[in-house]
Amino acid sequence: MSFSIRLSSEEKGLAESYARLHGVSLGEAFKQALFERIEDEYDIAVAAEAYAEYERSGRKSRPISELWKELDL
Repeated sequence: MSFSIRLSSEEKGLAESYARLHGVSLGEAFKQALFERIEDEYDIAVAAEAYAEYERSGRKSRPISELWKELDL
Protein backbone atom coordinates (compact mmCIF):
# COMPACT_ATOMS: atom_id res chain seq x y z
CA MET A 1 0.00 0.00 0.00
CA SER A 2 1.24 3.48 -0.72
CA PHE A 3 -0.07 6.93 0.06
CA SER A 4 0.90 10.54 -0.33
CA ILE A 5 0.79 13.50 1.99
CA ARG A 6 1.14 17.20 1.40
CA LEU A 7 3.89 18.98 3.30
CA SER A 8 4.96 22.59 3.34
CA SER A 9 8.52 23.15 2.18
CA GLU A 10 9.52 23.69 5.81
CA GLU A 11 7.90 20.42 6.90
CA LYS A 12 9.49 18.55 4.00
CA GLY A 13 12.92 19.94 4.86
CA LEU A 14 12.54 18.93 8.48
CA ALA A 15 11.38 15.43 7.53
CA GLU A 16 14.24 14.99 5.07
CA SER A 17 16.76 16.14 7.67
CA TYR A 18 15.34 13.66 10.17
CA ALA A 19 15.53 10.83 7.63
CA ARG A 20 19.14 11.69 6.72
CA LEU A 21 20.10 11.92 10.40
CA HIS A 22 18.78 8.39 10.95
CA GLY A 23 20.08 7.00 7.66
CA VAL A 24 16.67 5.99 6.30
CA SER A 25 14.51 6.98 3.38
CA LEU A 26 11.83 9.60 3.83
CA GLY A 27 9.15 6.92 3.48
CA GLU A 28 10.84 4.72 6.08
CA ALA A 29 11.13 7.69 8.47
CA PHE A 30 7.39 8.33 8.23
CA LYS A 31 6.62 4.62 8.61
CA GLN A 32 8.79 4.34 11.73
CA ALA A 33 7.29 7.49 13.24
CA LEU A 34 3.75 6.27 12.58
CA PHE A 35 4.29 2.86 14.16
CA GLU A 36 6.18 4.30 17.14
CA ARG A 37 3.21 6.60 17.77
CA ILE A 38 0.77 3.69 17.47
CA GLU A 39 2.85 1.61 19.92
CA ASP A 40 3.09 4.51 22.38
CA GLU A 41 -0.66 5.13 22.34
CA TYR A 42 -1.36 1.40 22.70
CA ASP A 43 1.02 1.19 25.69
CA ILE A 44 -0.70 4.19 27.30
CA ALA A 45 -4.14 2.61 26.82
CA VAL A 46 -2.98 -0.74 28.28
CA ALA A 47 -1.37 1.02 31.26
CA ALA A 48 -4.51 3.08 31.90
CA GLU A 49 -6.67 -0.04 31.86
CA ALA A 50 -4.27 -1.89 34.18
CA TYR A 51 -4.29 1.04 36.60
CA ALA A 52 -8.09 1.27 36.50
CA GLU A 53 -8.27 -2.46 37.27
CA TYR A 54 -5.84 -1.98 40.16
CA GLU A 55 -7.99 0.83 41.57
CA ARG A 56 -11.19 -1.24 41.21
CA SER A 57 -9.57 -4.13 43.08
CA GLY A 58 -9.29 -2.05 46.23
CA ARG A 59 -5.68 -3.06 46.77
CA LYS A 60 -3.34 -0.46 48.21
CA SER A 61 0.31 0.15 47.56
CA ARG A 62 2.84 0.55 50.32
CA PRO A 63 6.26 2.15 50.60
CA ILE A 64 9.19 0.09 49.34
CA SER A 65 10.86 0.66 52.72
CA GLU A 66 8.20 -1.59 54.28
CA LEU A 67 9.08 -4.40 51.89
CA TRP A 68 12.79 -3.96 52.60
CA LYS A 69 12.10 -4.12 56.33
CA GLU A 70 9.94 -7.23 55.86
CA LEU A 71 12.77 -8.88 53.91
CA ASP A 72 15.46 -7.71 56.36
CA LEU A 73 17.26 -5.72 53.69
